Amino acid sequence: MAKFFNTAGPIREDKHYFIPVSQRINLEEIFTLIEQEKYFVIHSPRQSGKTTTLLELCKILNNSGRYKCLYINVESAQTARENVTEAMTIIVNMLMNLEKIHLKGDHILAKHGEEMLRRSPTSALHSLLQIWATESPLPIVLLIDEIDSLIGDSLVSVLRQLRTGYNDRPKHYPQSIILCGVRDVRDYRIHASSEEAPVTGGSAFNINSKSMSVGPFNREEVATLYRQHTEATGQAFSSEALQLAFDLTQGQPWLVNALAFEACFESPLGNDRSLTITAGMIEAAKEALIQRRVTHLDQLADKLKEPRVRSVIEPMVFGETADHLSQEDVDYVMDLGLVIDTANGLQIANPIYKEVIPRQLTWLNQTQLKSVVTRQWYINTDGSIAVEKLLQDFQTFFREHSESWIQRFEYREAGPQLLLQAYLQRVVNGGGRIDREYGLGRGRTDILLTWPYGTKTPKIQKVVFELKILYGTKKKTLTEGLEQTKMYLDRVGHKEGHLLIFNRNKKISWSKKIYREEHGYKGCKITVWGM
Repeated sequence: MAKFFNTAGPIREDKHYFIPVSQRINLEEIFTLIEQEKYFVIHSPRQSGKTTTLLELCKILNNSGRYKCLYINVESAQTARENVTEAMTIIVNMLMNLEKIHLKGDHILAKHGEEMLRRSPTSALHSLLQIWATESPLPIVLLIDEIDSLIGDSLVSVLRQLRTGYNDRPKHYPQSIILCGVRDVRDYRIHASSEEAPVTGGSAFNINSKSMSVGPFNREEVATLYRQHTEATGQAFSSEALQLAFDLTQGQPWLVNALAFEACFESPLGNDRSLTITAGMIEAAKEALIQRRVTHLDQLADKLKEPRVRSVIEPMVFGETADHLSQEDVDYVMDLGLVIDTANGLQIANPIYKEVIPRQLTWLNQTQLKSVVTRQWYINTDGSIAVEKLLQDFQTFFREHSESWIQRFEYREAGPQLLLQAYLQRVVNGGGRIDREYGLGRGRTDILLTWPYGTKTPKIQKVVFELKILYGTKKKTLTEGLEQTKMYLDRVGHKEGHLLIFNRNKKISWSKKIYREEHGYKGCKITVWGM
């Protein structure tokens, strides 16, 4: 069977293009921690390769002849929620079945598992691991995946049972246990149904010696992965395509694979192996993934509804500072892979996520705007977009309907910016694209609309929009906005742009909020729209 780019489940070396685990994580360090009888954590965002790493590690350890290693994914026990007895029954039965499948000839777990459940189901996991380590001729290494999928008392029980046997290792308890999940152990926050105070990872699992992560691909690893397809099929990637794929994904493994699979296997054009994969084909693949709301992006977007995520993302969307942010919430959103900490502060993790977030936040509004906005209203005879007419209509729409429409957003503080983006998205969907720049403390949102038009002589129309909320005086906001718009125009190589200033002061009349002014500023023409 021909290999392909994997976008579902662990890597299969016989079926998928892949980057070896030894390049993804420091195996030597892991082996040292196991030799030192340490319990530790591996955490990374979803679809980063954690499960593939654990499965490969399990195989290596068993093949070494020095350990008995078993991998277990405890996600199925999530359905037990606070029911510890049910959760332990699921986990112990899984261990017994996995022993039969992967440790052929061993019968320790199968021999004692049911008896441990009969004696004391709530402590059955601890008792079974104790017997397993005692009777095994080799030290035990246990790899527990999706540990943070467990809920409430079930998670507390697992962590405390592991801690209880820690001092008896390695002769009477696993020599090493690796917990793996999206979140670091510091964020195993559990609110039991019977109490308000959270039980944190520090109190429930204070034997964690180290937290490691499976990082994103670097630029060379993306090129290496794509080169495997070229070697297998003869289909090359242009240097621009390779660069764009890395720029769009910042090496996020699922995105890297999904872009290439879409471009090489889903696209009719890309299915022609005689054609080189170009940057345009990668761009089209990105758009297709976003439009289809594929599983990974849909799951990521669903996280935006969580209050802890909202507290971090909302101020980023409208570019303001967020002094009230808690470090725990920031760490949580970073563990999810939504944001990264850079020299310039918190940023959305990659351009694809940066586009998915506002699209997701405006999706319902885009749908409802179908009866309000029609693309053909704003198309000139030459096929370009009539930007002036578009902004005049939006200004009227904003004056008449903004209050009720903004109430429909979950992120209401960012409502004005999101409403404009929903309006623009309705116009460009399926024809052009919108690139966005936003982040904590920027004081504005930058938008670049790119629109191809013309048939005989194809052209590209690019329009710069700078969005600001009015704080303090109009003069101060205007002065800052003109300079920020000029900086953005310089970046994209243009001399004309639009600055939109939203005044959210309800005491100010609309007659004063609504205006249009043209400013010549440092060699640029900037049209200012008051809202």
